[in-house]
Amino acid sequence: MRARDLSFVLIAVSFTAALALVARSQPESQVAVDDGPRFTRGNQMVRPDNYREWIYLSSGLGMSYTPGTADADPSFDNVFVNPSAYKSFVATGRWPEKTIFALEIRQSVSKGSINRKGHYQGEFAALEVHVKDERHFPGKWAFYGFNGPEKTASMIPTSADCYSCHEQHGAVDTVFVQFYPTLLDVAKRQGTIRTQY
Repeated sequence: MRARDLSFVLIAVSFTAALALVARSQPESQVAVDDGPRFTRGNQMVRPDNYREWIYLSSGLGMSYTPGTADADPSFDNVFVNPSAYKSFVATGRWPEKTIFALEIRQSVSKGSINRKGHYQGEFAALEVHVKDERHFPGKWAFYGFNGPEKTASMIPTSADCYSCHEQHGAVDTVFVQFYPTLLDVAKRQGTIRTQY
């Protein structure tokens, strides 16, 4: 191997090693994460199967936004948000493009094993998704419902009550941040909370 060729190889190896060191020294927050929504060519949303690995926000038991008597067997609602959106919200108090909320609904159980009172979470019932994607939705936000094991779902029509309810009562944007205590504090501190919700 000629000296000139050897020099070129040494420079290429040094450059590659330097790039590897820079990438390794980058803070985790700067590493790109693609945890946003995915859609089929037919504009159906692909089920976010790994939502239980996302940031857990809160749980509700038997919550309802309409008057009436409480259910004898109330369901549990567990809310998760994709990590990139969570980090952005904590930093700015605003929900970025590609935010996804996963509302997992589970049956509540009161009798089982050693439990004598109260309720614990049981079988999966449904998954509702609230997603922000201006490219796909004229109103920026949309809802999807996965009622079983299906891998894709069609958008819930904008005539559904969930749209107007979230627009009127979302504490930040169209999101019910008022039910997520740690994020409510963030919105108050960042001054992004609505005066009435």
